[in-house]
Order: sequence, then structure tokens, then C-alpha cells
Amino acid sequence: MKISIITSCYNRASTIRSAMDSVLSQDYPEIEYIVVDGASTDGSIDVIREIERLTHTGEFRSSRPGFEMKVICEPDGGMYEAVNKGIRAATGDIVGLVHSDDFLYSPHTLSRIAARFSESHADFLYGDGLFVSHDRTDNVVRNWIGGKYRLWKVRHGWLPLHPTCYIRRSVMERKGLYNESYKIAADSDLLFRYLVGGELSVTYLPEYIVRMRMGGLSTDSARRKQMWREDVRMYSSHGMNPVLMKLEKMLWKLPQFIEAKFK
Repeated sequence: MKISIITSCYNRASTIRSAMDSVLSQDYPEIEYIVVDGASTDGSIDVIREIERLTHTGEFRSSRPGFEMKVICEPDGGMYEAVNKGIRAATGDIVGLVHSDDFLYSPHTLSRIAARFSESHADFLYGDGLFVSHDRTDNVVRNWIGGKYRLWKVRHGWLPLHPTCYIRRSVMERKGLYNESYKIAADSDLLFRYLVGGELSVTYLPEYIVRMRMGGLSTDSARRKQMWREDVRMYSSHGMNPVLMKLEKMLWKLPQFIEAKFK
């Protein structure tokens, strides 16, 4: 089972190395790693090309049969256009994302994900994640425990944490990619669109999958108003009451901050 991991990047020279290292250090052999850079101007592409060269010279554990790396570097219209490019270039059975500010929780993460897919034969997998301080990645700010999957939860504002979601590529080809008209809410739109109908087989992996640095596209407080507007448009497009769904979504998040205090 091949897993395609996509990392989109634009001017993330300070964090892209740790994101890439977390993928390259995985002990799972069948990885297709696709990095899509939007023509960065801060040196990000130099870091990406250096790591690409090291994979080819055997200086990373990932430089072994079964591992592939592809780099796409060209201007784009934003993160979701970049991610869609990566998905279209992917050839793996499973597709997952590791954003340029994030990193996989452990070197065994993809092995555990692959094992659960093999056991469950699911279409869609999600797990747990940690939000950490941007400069202190050992400082947990939010502890996101996904919990058991229930369709009624989706219909009342709950969605799994997007970077913990791994989806069969055949499902993405059938149900469509990210809606690029959204700048923040495209991930919520995709998850809601995939899950609300209830036709996919979904499995929960009760383990941490990712650490996410606070301050990313959807966690930056300066973008919260835009996120609210886009969420309202997204829920309205699916025939849902947007204000009610937003309020329910916020209520699902409250325990994460409480649990983080004791993490």
C-alpha cells in the first residue's frame, strides 16, 4: 500500500525542513512524497532542493526502495491550488497532507496508519493531533482528541482534524478535490462534503498523528473573521443553518483547550 504525502509551501523557510524531515524519517517504506512550492522568495526552495538532493544520495533513511520524492515549484493561487496539484500528481493508494508548519508525530505514524487501513479496509481515516506553540513545539496549546466516529456528530458541526485525515485516492477522484474558491474553509468543505452523506467507510485511529504550529492559515487570529464568513458560505451551500452549525462547531472545540492544560 503506497501512501502519498503532500506538503504545500510558500515562504516557510523556517519550518519546511522539520515538516519534510518528519516525513523522511518515517519507517514505512512505501511513501510517495510530493512537495509543491508556490515559487517562494525566502529560500524555502533552496531547503527543499537540498533535501531532495540528500534523498538521492542516500543520506536519509528514506532513500530506499519504495520511497519516491517529487518537487513541483511554480506560482499558484494559494494553498488549496497547490494541494490539488499534489493530489493530481499522486499515484498512491492513500493520500495525506503534512503542511509546511506541521510535522508527523512519530517515525511510526505512517506505519500505524497503513496498518489500520489494512485491518479496516476503510475509505477514510482520522486520528488525534496537538496544536503547539510556533517557537516551542513542546508547548501544547490544544489537545485534539478525535473520538469515535458518529455521523450525527458531523451533522451537528463536528469534523475531524484535517491534517489527521488520510483518504483513499480513488475516493478523492470520485468525490472531487478542494474547492479553490475558499482560501481557508476548503478543508472543512471537503470533509463535510465527503462525510455528511454517510456513504464512506470511516475509521478512527486513537493515536496522535500530527503536531501543528499555532499561527497557520486557519489558526491565525487575524484570519478568524474571514474563516467565519467562509464557513457560513460553505454550510449555506450544503443547505445547512450556518449560524447553528458554526456555534455547534465551536462547542465541540472547548474540551481541547481544557485537556491541553493537563497535557
